[in-house]
Amino acid sequence: MKVINNLIPTNSFAPINRLTQTCERTCGAILILALLSSVLSFAAFAGSSQQFHLDIPTINEDIEMDGDFNESAWQHATEVMLRYETSPGENTAAPVITTAKVYASNTSLYFAFTAHDPNPDNIRANLRDRDKSWGDDMVGIKLDTFNNARLAYQFFINPYGAQSDSIENELTGQESDAWDGIWYSKGKLTKNGFQVEVQLPLRLFNFDDSNPIQTWGIELIRFYPRNETHRLSTHKINRNVSCQLCQLGIASGLAGATQGKDLQLTPSIVANQSQQRDVAQAQPWSDESNVDVGLDLRWGITPTTLLNATINPDFSQVEADAGQLDVNNTFALFFPEKRAFFLDNKDYFDTQLDLLHTRNISSPDYGVKLTSKTDNHTVAILAANDTQTQFLVPGNLSSDVAILDQQSHNMAARYRFDPSREFSIGGLVTLKQADDYHNYVASVDIKYQPTKQDTFTAQFAHSQTAYPDDLFTKFCNTDDCLQQSEQCEFGDCNINERVLRTHKDDNFNDSMYAISYQHERRNWYASTHYESTGDDFRADLGFIDKIDVAKFVAGGGYIWYPDNHFFSKINLGGDWDITHNQNNERLEQEAEMYIEFDGGLQSFIATGIVQRQRVGRRHNPSIIDIEGNTSEFNETLGWFYTNFTPIGSLKLELDVNYGDDIDFANDRPATITMLNPGIEWKLTESLVLDISHRYQTLDVDDGRLFTANLSDMRLNWQLTLNSFIRLSSVYTRIARDPDLYRYQRPNTLYQDIGNELLYGYKLNPQSVFYLGYSDAFIANDDIDSLTQDEKTYFMKLSYAWLL
Repeated sequence: MKVINNLIPTNSFAPINRLTQTCERTCGAILILALLSSVLSFAAFAGSSQQFHLDIPTINEDIEMDGDFNESAWQHATEVMLRYETSPGENTAAPVITTAKVYASNTSLYFAFTAHDPNPDNIRANLRDRDKSWGDDMVGIKLDTFNNARLAYQFFINPYGAQSDSIENELTGQESDAWDGIWYSKGKLTKNGFQVEVQLPLRLFNFDDSNPIQTWGIELIRFYPRNETHRLSTHKINRNVSCQLCQLGIASGLAGATQGKDLQLTPSIVANQSQQRDVAQAQPWSDESNVDVGLDLRWGITPTTLLNATINPDFSQVEADAGQLDVNNTFALFFPEKRAFFLDNKDYFDTQLDLLHTRNISSPDYGVKLTSKTDNHTVAILAANDTQTQFLVPGNLSSDVAILDQQSHNMAARYRFDPSREFSIGGLVTLKQADDYHNYVASVDIKYQPTKQDTFTAQFAHSQTAYPDDLFTKFCNTDDCLQQSEQCEFGDCNINERVLRTHKDDNFNDSMYAISYQHERRNWYASTHYESTGDDFRADLGFIDKIDVAKFVAGGGYIWYPDNHFFSKINLGGDWDITHNQNNERLEQEAEMYIEFDGGLQSFIATGIVQRQRVGRRHNPSIIDIEGNTSEFNETLGWFYTNFTPIGSLKLELDVNYGDDIDFANDRPATITMLNPGIEWKLTESLVLDISHRYQTLDVDDGRLFTANLSDMRLNWQLTLNSFIRLSSVYTRIARDPDLYRYQRPNTLYQDIGNELLYGYKLNPQSVFYLGYSDAFIANDDIDSLTQDEKTYFMKLSYAWLL
């Protein structure tokens, strides 16, 4: 197990924009227009009784979670049917019968699902860890406890009771399964299908318990995967409406519902022993042992206000990150947040721009977070220290990570006001500060939906930053890089973009803004996006890896829904974009066409072609200019992706790229070949093998520059719903031809492998026991074969006391 001690940023969508000097006028006008339109708008978006209405009776009887419905409370519960198939069928009659019963006690919400199946032998059910049972038969519950179409809790359960939960965020259009609540379920197979019993404690939810009767948005769902994955629902879903949470039904009742005491204390003890050595220098092993005791607090101060606090937290990586190839890449990689403290109510901080990426806080001693939603107001505050300071140094052609040996203080605060169901306005402030360094960011954002098909978003951010005077020297190739001749050339210049971006005097300021518009209908869609990032803008607590850029994108497409055909959905689309720096020098221009198919064998197939012109590395890295200082390359690239399930226990995946690329190390045209197959094989109902392999080559005129292979293998044995044994191994092999490199002499061969063996027992997401071992091996031109250079033994024990 490795403690997270690196900032490994990326952005799957790279922000790009210009003309910040006009933002005050533009954003102001947009804001006024949106406010006026919001006031005048008469459309009502959120859960509606016209969709579906469910009365939830309050019955003061708690039941045993056993998968049977023998208690008398179920005789008085409200019963509903999931009558409609919403995908791939369009509000057609459900192919199988599903009924659900629901009632509430003073402390919990209870559901009982009966899922009939004409062929019970075809039911797909596996023992899986939390959030790992997608692809199985499932029943589910979606709840919007404020019925304002902003956030919804989602709970899904397979026939064995395996749980998956997530938060759907209408503001960002994302679903996050990182959230883990403590709730209870039990499932069992029957001769006619399966049935599931669910208890959702009210302490899970943020809701206003001052209302004598609750009115929540609701949808009950069943996934029925056979040749296609059939999605069944309690009500119809209109494909001509872009907003999903606007189409929930209404659940009324829960008379007198209160959260009660919502206090959770989770003490933990973490012990590890690690050994490392420098095998290239034939150094002996160095040992380090640590035992840490920590405490997490989760306190529902009110039904709508939650306080999280942690002291001496365990922020170790329990599960290894997915392997990524860092080859022929000039920008830093991105890895998602996995740590429970940061994930609880994470969605309250979300904006359209990635201004808060908490993995930038790598190793805190303490942290505190307050999140609250009352009526139309949402507030979120986060504060934590960090034993070191690390942040991304962005650019327009490359980015890297800076690390300062200083303790930093980090803070983020978010406020959002929802005056109507169509309009939201919010602000976000972040702060990262150390001894002679700071970065402050202030942002305002809006989202406006004037119709059921149209969505408009805008965000403006401004930053102030101060770097240590000698920060730029960390990126120099020599101690006197600023004495480099102005005539230096690519390959023999000690200055690079990171030096230019970090050689700053005193405070520096700049802005970033983004404006988007989307129109989505049943059969066609169109969108446009413009984003501008100043050359001195920094968001060091977020993930903005490109600055000094301005990007415009426009695209759209058409969708068909064939009847009685192997393919149930066909999407033909494309987009065009152009990117400049802030001096209006072109960095890239791209056009793409693609086609996507959803169909039988639970298949998804997509293919497309990209035509672009973009610049390579700077000829003279000591000059920030683009024109006259870079070469432009014309590229045509084809890509193909598919995943499908030929049989219930086997899922196959393939990703292919072939076409023109840039050899960034040598600034010349190249040809890329990339094959990325993957397999998920459910060997038994409790044993699952996941294997993916990435094969990538880069060819130049004189031969093959490199061949890279990355293999990621994970074997999971789910002993019970609560316990598992997991083995993972990630192997990287990169073979290069040094004679083809113009400016450097890399290793002919580089290899590494990381292995992890982990036993876990989870009573619930916070009450866990982990026992693990990990090691690493490395080989290169100086080390003939894979040689172990790191090994770690790890143990963690935590228990959540619900008071």
